[in-house]
Amino acid sequence: MNFKKFLAASALALVMPCVANAQEAEQAPEKEGWIFSEEVRLPITSMKDQNAAGTCWCYSTLSFVEAELLRTTGKTYDFSEMFIVWNTYMDRAQATVRTHGDISFSQGGSFYDVLYGIKHYGLVPDSELPAGVKHNDTLSDFSEFSRVCDPFVEGIVKGRKLQTDANGNPLWKEALAGILNAYIGERPETFVYEGKEYTPKSFAEATGFNPDDYVNLASFSHHPFYDEFIIEVQDNWRWSTAYNLPIDELMKVMNHAIDNGYTFAWGSDVSEKGFLRGDNFGIMVLPDLDAKENNDAATDKARWAGLSAEQRAKEAYSQPTPQRWVSQEERQIAYDNYETGDDHGMIIYGKAKDQLGNNYFIVKNSWGVTGNYDGTFYASEAFVRYKTMNIVLHKDALPKDIKKKLGIK
Repeated sequence: MNFKKFLAASALALVMPCVANAQEAEQAPEKEGWIFSEEVRLPITSMKDQNAAGTCWCYSTLSFVEAELLRTTGKTYDFSEMFIVWNTYMDRAQATVRTHGDISFSQGGSFYDVLYGIKHYGLVPDSELPAGVKHNDTLSDFSEFSRVCDPFVEGIVKGRKLQTDANGNPLWKEALAGILNAYIGERPETFVYEGKEYTPKSFAEATGFNPDDYVNLASFSHHPFYDEFIIEVQDNWRWSTAYNLPIDELMKVMNHAIDNGYTFAWGSDVSEKGFLRGDNFGIMVLPDLDAKENNDAATDKARWAGLSAEQRAKEAYSQPTPQRWVSQEERQIAYDNYETGDDHGMIIYGKAKDQLGNNYFIVKNSWGVTGNYDGTFYASEAFVRYKTMNIVLHKDALPKDIKKKLGIK
């Protein structure tokens, strides 16, 4: 979108050298917003919409699994998110009760919940348990479901002694299964797919997807690099581990993966101002408001350096600008200060550049065919470097030297 020209009144408030720069900026041609040149766009399945449910962790991971099966088999699958969600919520409720509430019960989850679910419960086609089926819709709405389910689990946790049936099984599990069936739907025990009968576990095996082939990577300095550690976020309630890499090497993994045909699941914080909405919905940037002047006076970077801080702030989120390249320490501070969390799960499936030459990753979101790019987002490499919580990808997507450092075969 075009940016607004700066008001003359703002320019008059500046000292003389800045006045000249502001006038120079006013005479510059209006910008056209972001113009992307795509370098790589790997095959993915259709856009999905999690709608009014906190299930991005499931939508993103299953989208990633579907993309992996496109890569390895050429077949297009559409898996049921709700089948994984049903099993995960039951498991999380059990963990909440066993820890007397120290593990929270909520709609959130992790990439590992899906890998665990595939391995232990299997997969089913979306047609067997579609989203929204229980309330006559094609999309999820967990508003009432959460108002029923969350206090139910909380009430069980508050009990001093659990009631059981004649065999010693806790009654609350049957009751919770009833809630899940009422709002999500009953899990199929068997089904027919392309003329053959399957159970969820036999169907998962038939796809050829092996959860054990996938690795979880992160980058935080409060744990030793090249070791595994548990990412301390509430939705990692299964306490899954991640390999810890310096941020430069984690970025190397991401670029190497895309360049070699591998997509990956991406966990990120999307509470940053640079996660744009409104007119620029679909862009993620990390502007460098303190960028130094470029030697080439004809470049946009040089013009950017001549603007006042106020002018830069106005332009920073309306058009391409120089990006800020954060350090390992800055990432850690943001995590420790609650500025970076596990807000949202997506998948990265390509690379692009804007007209300034800034690098971007192409992102598949789970908010339907929406925004300026029909569900696709463009995240600057600087934003990804700063706000990545973790990624999951095939172990063969790792560069050989990093694979060796981590002891992965």
